[in-house]
Amino acid sequence: MKISKRLLLILIVLASCVGCDQVSKSIAVTNLPDGQTFSYLGDTLRLQFMYNRGSFLSLGDSLPDALRFKIFTIGVCFLLAGILAYALFSRPGRFTVLLAVSLFLAGGVGNLIDRIFHDGLVVDFINIGIGPLRTGIFNIADVAIMVGYLLLFYSVFQKQPVAQEKASPATG
Repeated sequence: MKISKRLLLILIVLASCVGCDQVSKSIAVTNLPDGQTFSYLGDTLRLQFMYNRGSFLSLGDSLPDALRFKIFTIGVCFLLAGILAYALFSRPGRFTVLLAVSLFLAGGVGNLIDRIFHDGLVVDFINIGIGPLRTGIFNIADVAIMVGYLLLFYSVFQKQPVAQEKASPATG
């Protein structure tokens, strides 16, 4: 796939995912009182606003502030730059891999924006589950990252067309 087509796909995924993520977080910050839970669909969906100091499932939230900033803001900037470079300049491969990498990038950018504008914190507000079996509290950027992971996992097991070798005429 040409670099211009790759860039177009990346920009479309970034704009749509980061846009939805930031709008939904803005609505959550404005309309969900801190500490209050709203339950929908027979308690399958809960909306509960919280700031996450760490990463996935609050990992790293107890680290000192300076170290959290270095890892989750500066480190993530470098990681996202690497992901973008890979998406743009890697050897052309499957569309699903490029889409997965673009989703990783979009989710990372969405959460990085939060860290920059919310003093190192990420807005989380969605919780799903059935009975006592529940997810952690997450956001749309986290969904983009997980969908990217699932797409990448799927593409690993997707069958590749077998290239047929050309038979060379026997010399004799």
